[in-house]
Amino acid sequence: MDNNPLLSLDALPAWDRIRPEHVAPAVDALLAEANAALEQAVSAATPAEYDALSAVLDVATERLGRAWGAVRHLNAVMDTPELRAAYTENLPRITEFHTRMGADERLYAKYKAILAAPAAAALSPARRKALSNAVRDFVLSGAELQGDAKARFTQIQERQAELSRGFSEHVLDATDGFAHYASEAELDGVPADVIQAARAAAQAEGLEGCKLTLHFPSYFPVMQYARNRGLREKLYTAYVTRASELGPAALDNGPLMRELLALRQEEAQLLGKASFAEVSLVAKMAESPQQVIAFLRDLAARARSGAERDLAELREFARAELGIDDLQAWDMAFAAERLKEKRYAFSDQEIKPYFVQERVLDGLFRIVETLFEVRIRPDEAPVWHPSVRFFRIERPAASGDAAPELIGQFYLDPHARPGKRPGAWMDGTRERWLRPGRQLQTPVAHLVCNFAPPLDGRPALLTHDDVQTLFHEFGHGLHHLLTRVDDLGVSGISGVEWDAVELPSQFMENLCWEWEVLQRLSGHVDSGEPLPRALFDRMLAAKNFHSGLQTLRQVEFALIDMRLHAEPGNADRIAEVAAEVRAEVAVLATPPFNRFLHSFSHIFAGGYAAGYYSYKWAEVLSADAWSAFEEAAASGSVLDVPTGRRYRQSVLEAGGSRGAMDSFKAFRGREPRIDALLRHQGLADGQPPAA
Repeated sequence: MDNNPLLSLDALPAWDRIRPEHVAPAVDALLAEANAALEQAVSAATPAEYDALSAVLDVATERLGRAWGAVRHLNAVMDTPELRAAYTENLPRITEFHTRMGADERLYAKYKAILAAPAAAALSPARRKALSNAVRDFVLSGAELQGDAKARFTQIQERQAELSRGFSEHVLDATDGFAHYASEAELDGVPADVIQAARAAAQAEGLEGCKLTLHFPSYFPVMQYARNRGLREKLYTAYVTRASELGPAALDNGPLMRELLALRQEEAQLLGKASFAEVSLVAKMAESPQQVIAFLRDLAARARSGAERDLAELREFARAELGIDDLQAWDMAFAAERLKEKRYAFSDQEIKPYFVQERVLDGLFRIVETLFEVRIRPDEAPVWHPSVRFFRIERPAASGDAAPELIGQFYLDPHARPGKRPGAWMDGTRERWLRPGRQLQTPVAHLVCNFAPPLDGRPALLTHDDVQTLFHEFGHGLHHLLTRVDDLGVSGISGVEWDAVELPSQFMENLCWEWEVLQRLSGHVDSGEPLPRALFDRMLAAKNFHSGLQTLRQVEFALIDMRLHAEPGNADRIAEVAAEVRAEVAVLATPPFNRFLHSFSHIFAGGYAAGYYSYKWAEVLSADAWSAFEEAAASGSVLDVPTGRRYRQSVLEAGGSRGAMDSFKAFRGREPRIDALLRHQGLADGQPPAA
């Protein structure tokens, strides 16, 4: 036990030493500590005071949370059969403890007593917010339920955790389980670097040809550039049928989705709500499912006319220029890329050599340093894979001879590989916390992407979409790392309404479209020359290419999610609801075999159930926030330090210590408006039809 790295979390995780056999003994020990702490916390020995309760309970549960978080993280980025088995074995035990603690009537009563005591008035606003959130969460965790209802609520939580884990594993296994070994003739039109990577992947297995997979750096360039229509159809079909009944039966997520939706509805009924969507929105900015649906439908109406024009033009272009008379889903990316090349003399592939990963990272760091008055430096710590890197963020000292202040640290895991969950995300390794005893714990994050790795000694290159993804996840990271809040539960992104949590991430994406910024990010892989202005102008002109279609796609996903969770009985109508939404919103028919929802991990294995609308909701906030920098740039630079300082202090540093609307108004001086979003996406002229 003394050598178990999961029990040595006073500093940073010993990622290189954590093994599957460490998991169960660590969970045994930490659950014993946490259970003892819970009993002490609810006893008369612990007074109903904030600091006293935190010193007993938070210390033990935070230690458990960090250890289990390390296991969960490794399960997502370095999946092995042994680690998966250890994770699967211990997940129910972790879930049971948190469910039981969250519904403990004695602990609930103690929190209510702290909040109701006269001394609460003297607490900091952040602590009052943390207490208020905690009391709210006790109700949502079933603390007011009794007898059979409470027992059933516990069963539901444990089963949901098991189903979500299974859903995620099925998506990973289905993604890793597909391969097509193409001849080079089949890959006509595919960029040379993609072919080179595919050939190397096949050679690594001792096979002929070029190995194509469903991991995005392999899949999407084929969809964009392969002239072989049959190949595009083959990969598209495999991609949209992952983890469905159209593939291996053992990986079919259909039964899991139905059971999850039914359990969520049952949970809502136990809590006295009409639907799980109502439960989900209790802790969000939006007030009701009806408000969200109205917001999404209004956005769809504004985007529809442009989307219809774009699709009609694309169909005509495909017919006249590409010989495709019946434009299908697997033709969309290919035809759109060809049309974009013709209209704007611009291709995503043309710009890729200018975004060398190391140059982009260095430019990103320098921009963050300028805008938010910090420094980013390489740091050292154990990592879970050789390609992972570690950095520290510091606040420069006020005087020249003083040491800089450590703000936080982060890991960066940029590249796709087998055994790594698809997508991109930020998560916390630990939170900022002024621990009992007044020791400040600085935050640590990990930023995970799935970019194409370097090959044959050449630097890794990013597409412009990759650059935006990197900036997006770094925005989440800044929200977690730059907080000045010292209380668990409202530090960093903790406690931030989920439909506002995308504000800092989407805000950062705007930087990727600024000439001043791209000059700092770009340098040709061979010559080192920065992105030419003429190429940037063509890229900018193409920015809102098919923005109407893209907006409708996001609205479609968000509406399906909200309707599935807002309308009781939809557990048995998943395909029907999806078809109804598509008939209402989409302008291009979806193939009948499409099973996208079977790999929609956001809502079935992530935190976005009845919350996928958050991306568009927060985009209103982020676009309006960015417009403050555009206003500053009118008389100076978009990297305006005073504006960056106000944004940092009002939004990033405040974390979840107050409502997201209060933070937004502290920065902008008013409530958000949708105008900036419509303007940024080229939809400013889009108007909903007259009633």
